[in-house]
Amino acid sequence: MVQSWGYHAIIDAAGCDVGRITDYDVVWNFAKDLVRRIDMVAFGDPQIVNFGSGNKAGYTLVQLIETSNICAHFCNDTGDAYFDVFSCKPFDPKTVEDMIDWYFKPDAMFARFIYRDAGDAYPVPFMTP
Repeated sequence: MVQSWGYHAIIDAAGCDVGRITDYDVVWNFAKDLVRRIDMVAFGDPQIVNFGSGNKAGYTLVQLIETSNICAHFCNDTGDAYFDVFSCKPFDPKTVEDMIDWYFKPDAMFARFIYRDAGDAYPVPFMTP
């Protein structure tokens, strides 16, 4: 893995199981399990709030970790979900994808992984795991 300030997994998941993305307990368990599996330290409990209107309504998850955050938004209408995992501690983005697949059963996922480093004088490369 490239040495950088931060590691950012961005995953769009299409056609998730609506029964699972609208279940508070499933979202809670996903957050708790993901923190463990990518070897992070949670800072408090996950914040999970159901809000929005129309095709934007759904749960939003924010889990602070000692090295940054895990965020997700779930769209009830479409079953789509959007995930961001950012940390200055390296982690395996494939583990994040596997956890999303296990918990939310998407029809398809599009994942990107970005090395972040504001201090570099050169562009940091993009990588798709």
